[in-house]
Amino acid sequence: MIPVRLQEVSKRFEGSLALDRINLQVEPGELFFLLGPSGCGKTTLLRCIAGFNIPDEGRIFLGDVDVTREAPHRRNTAMVFQSYALWPHRTVAGNVAFGLEERAIPKAERDRRVAEALASVRMGELAGRKINQLSGGQQQRVALARALVVRPRCLLLDEPLSNLDAKLRLELRSEIRRVCRESGLTSIYVTHDQKEALSIADRIAILNKGRICQVGTPDEIYRFPKSRFVADFIGETNLLPGTVTACSDGRASVSTALGNIEGVVPPDSGTWEAGSRAVLSIRPESWKLQTEKSPSNCIKGRIEDSIYLGEMAEYKFVSGGEKLKIYELNPRFTAAGREKELYAVVDPRDVVVLRE
Repeated sequence: MIPVRLQEVSKRFEGSLALDRINLQVEPGELFFLLGPSGCGKTTLLRCIAGFNIPDEGRIFLGDVDVTREAPHRRNTAMVFQSYALWPHRTVAGNVAFGLEERAIPKAERDRRVAEALASVRMGELAGRKINQLSGGQQQRVALARALVVRPRCLLLDEPLSNLDAKLRLELRSEIRRVCRESGLTSIYVTHDQKEALSIADRIAILNKGRICQVGTPDEIYRFPKSRFVADFIGETNLLPGTVTACSDGRASVSTALGNIEGVVPPDSGTWEAGSRAVLSIRPESWKLQTEKSPSNCIKGRIEDSIYLGEMAEYKFVSGGEKLKIYELNPRFTAAGREKELYAVVDPRDVVVLRE
């Protein structure tokens, strides 16, 4: 297990800035995700770590070794591609063995390591099959085994599940996490799938326009976004603009069109003063609907529309001309809610006060 460190890494393509002074530390053995909208620079960053792109500025370290200018094959990293990139004329075992053959590993050692790698992805019984005889999920397991068999210092995954259907993606998420855990590899994973990142990552970096907006655990990223962009990008949220009326001890009171709402202020967000413009991020599932008024963070309104989904319902809650999205587990108000006024209440700990 080794750390991966990027220091002031920048990359341009035909004058366009793809990466802008990226500083990042991935800890040894960590399953680290790069997440962001299309064109944010996440794949470019991964390819810089792999050696397929050379930064215009900055340095890349694998452990204590500066590999910024090293060729890909000298970095001892392994990459799992979106397209699998498997040899159709080779068997499963032959595909996995390819990297060992290139390294001139003796046959007995090669066979043993191939068997171990296939066992780790639960494909040992299919070692003799041709690639065109496998399902998409099985092919992805072979691609992962091929990467693991060379015993890389760092495993790089570029949207490895994007070509699979939703059910299979769900199954392979936990498999990839299990394999990375058992192998003890430092792993860096690029995806556009938020659920994929939130469900299996140790930490996530959110990128936008070639810059890192926030780094944190899935819980930190989702519950305590540090910017309006991150709050709006990850999951769904209600964004309410307002003006700070008071701030102390990590809490702020904000005057909005729906009344005064209290929330938490992210650490390192600078000084907040009365009169500062702010925007509140409140997740739809954080609201609680009730028939009685509460003393704080309570909004009176009614359900204008609802979508019943069995275990939950999605509501469009209207108050004073504003519309909020509210999710309710084990829904009770899908029908009755339209006939009377209700109160939507939110815990201050679930309200994040952000710069406008």
